[in-house]
Amino acid sequence: MNLHHLFADSGGRTVRYALTGAGGGFARTLLAQSRRLPGLVPAVLCDRDLPRLRAMLDDLGHDAAQPAECHDAAAVADTVARGGIALVADAALLTAAPWDILVEATGSPADGLAMAEAALAADRHVAMVSKEVDSVAGLHLADLAAARGLVYTTADGDQPANLIGLVTWAELLGLDIVAIGKSTEYDLVLDPEAGTVTQLDTTVPAPALAGLLELGDDVRATLDARAAAVAGLPTGATADYCEMAVVANNTGFRPDTERLHYPVARIAELADVYRPREDGGVLARDGAVDVFSALRLPGEASFAGGVFVVVRTDDPVTWETLRQKGHVLSKDGRYAAIYLPYHLMGVETPVSLLSAVLHHRPSGGTDPRSYAVLAGRARTGLPAGTVLAMGGHHHDVTGVRAVLLRGEDAPDDVAPLYLAAHATLARPVAAGELLRVADLADPDPGLLSAWRAGRASRGCPRGTEGEPTV
Repeated sequence: MNLHHLFADSGGRTVRYALTGAGGGFARTLLAQSRRLPGLVPAVLCDRDLPRLRAMLDDLGHDAAQPAECHDAAAVADTVARGGIALVADAALLTAAPWDILVEATGSPADGLAMAEAALAADRHVAMVSKEVDSVAGLHLADLAAARGLVYTTADGDQPANLIGLVTWAELLGLDIVAIGKSTEYDLVLDPEAGTVTQLDTTVPAPALAGLLELGDDVRATLDARAAAVAGLPTGATADYCEMAVVANNTGFRPDTERLHYPVARIAELADVYRPREDGGVLARDGAVDVFSALRLPGEASFAGGVFVVVRTDDPVTWETLRQKGHVLSKDGRYAAIYLPYHLMGVETPVSLLSAVLHHRPSGGTDPRSYAVLAGRARTGLPAGTVLAMGGHHHDVTGVRAVLLRGEDAPDDVAPLYLAAHATLARPVAAGELLRVADLADPDPGLLSAWRAGRASRGCPRGTEGEPTV
């Protein structure tokens, strides 16, 4: 498809956006790309650290007079009216000027929800980058948007929207999808000569891994051996579970196991790995959403946190022709993996913003439901009074291991992980127990209300447990 045709009828309209968490890494990629798009401009940027934000804008080449720090509504309105960019630290000033869509990128569950609700109340669309917000309140925000004729959407450039796009493309073509997913954020890079494996800036000895580069006939045995060989590296980032919760709720695909499989696999092996167990793969059932750790050699291309679908093949001649062209098929030719080895963050997000504003079309699912719940199990016994702080690069929650529950299996009183973030335990929680809402002494009232409202209106449809639906 020629994407220029999608927005050819815009009539030269300029789309204006507000951006929260504007001093962060995702925000920079969007602001940098916006400089190249005359039809998309930032109007209001919100961040707690305005000096850092101004320094970033200077680095991006903005005229020093264009961005202006604003501390009241009148200043915001005046700055935007003259074509400038209003910089605000107070989120209450976001809607003081006209703009079309909010890009919420704070990563803060409570703050992000409040800003998204305020934007919708002011009749502005919302593109949700903060998966932490979406995992708790996405269904509620989808309801608010629908009631006002607005768009609430995931944002292209993050894995959830990219994977939703790939899944719906495959469904439109009538492909029989067995599994969907993404790779972890950082590959496992094996140095056979040194007998080590490196993940980002951590290198550990893994002498056995060099002898496990071939998957062999016993797929699960090889995967178990690989997992043992790299046991010194962390597996299962909280962010992965959160992203797959967003994908599940927008597609109907569900986790095969609450901790996900996380196979250590090479790209060319995906169609052999993500097959049903009876065919030698890891899946207990079809319709799975999962994450794998990409294994590669130095100099080989990265999967780059990209996304994939695994499908059943039909006409064997067609798919053998595709194998000859380099596509990834299982050894028996019955399954194929189709993948996009990238997610370009804010570089891709303009497509979602233009689609939402100009066409009122989301990048996410058309009817999101609670098909999965991002929850948490206590890693060790947690005493009453424990503060469940959220922090680190992957927004981990103190003392809690992320799990992804199938919606139909989640207890009614389960606490979503990011409702628990920053809350205090009202009572002890034993090791391995799920966090429940009643375990939390002081959950954020806005998040709790949004969670309950979303579950009540868009709970997992019973009787469709095995039927992914977008």
